[in-house]
Amino acid sequence: MIITEIKKGKKYLSAVYIDGELAVRLDTRVIIENGIRPGLEIDDEKLREYIEMSNIRRAKEKALWLISTRDHSKKELIDKISKTADKESAQLAADRMEELGLINDEKFARRYLDELLNIKHLSKRGAKYKLIQKGIDKDLIDEILDDTEFDPKENIRAVIEKKYLKNLADEKVKRRCIAALQRMGYGYSDINSVIKEYIEDEYYNEF
Repeated sequence: MIITEIKKGKKYLSAVYIDGELAVRLDTRVIIENGIRPGLEIDDEKLREYIEMSNIRRAKEKALWLISTRDHSKKELIDKISKTADKESAQLAADRMEELGLINDEKFARRYLDELLNIKHLSKRGAKYKLIQKGIDKDLIDEILDDTEFDPKENIRAVIEKKYLKNLADEKVKRRCIAALQRMGYGYSDINSVIKEYIEDEYYNEF
C-alpha cells in the first residue's frame, strides 16, 4: 500500500489517502513526528500502529482539556473521552492523568460530597447515589461518609427555608416539599419532625 496524498484538516486532523482512496484520519502531529508522507509504502500493521498512536494522542489531549474545565472522577473522564475515542485509548489517557496526579477519585469524592451536602443539601443517602453515578468505589464512599459529620435535620431546614417556608402551611406545598426531600434521600420521620417545627412554632405566622 502506498500513501498517495495527505490533506490537512481542522483540529489537528489530516486525511490520509492510500492507493488513491481515503483510508484514515490521523493526528497531524503524529504524521509529522513519524515522517508519514505521500509516496511512503505502508502495511496494515504499521497503519494500525499509527492509528493507535493518533487515538492515544487525541484521547490524552481531550483528557487534559476536560480536567482544565473542572474536576472529574476517573470513570467520568473515561466516559467523556470515549465519546470521541475508542475505549482503550480513553482508559490509557485516564490512567496517565491519574499517574500525573491530575485526577484523584478520593480528592474528587471529598470535594463533590462537600458540595452535595453543604450547597445542594442532599442527604448522605442521596449524596452516595450521586457519587456512585460518578464511578467512585462504594467502599471509598462509605469510608468518606463515615468521616463526615452530618445533621440531616439541619439540611432539611435549609431546603425548607430556601424553597417552601412561606407557604408551608398549605397542604399542597407541604406534600410537594415532603416529596422533594424524600427524592433527596431523607427519611419521612426526619422530614415530618422538621416541618412540624415550623408549622407549630409561633414565629412561622410572621412569614
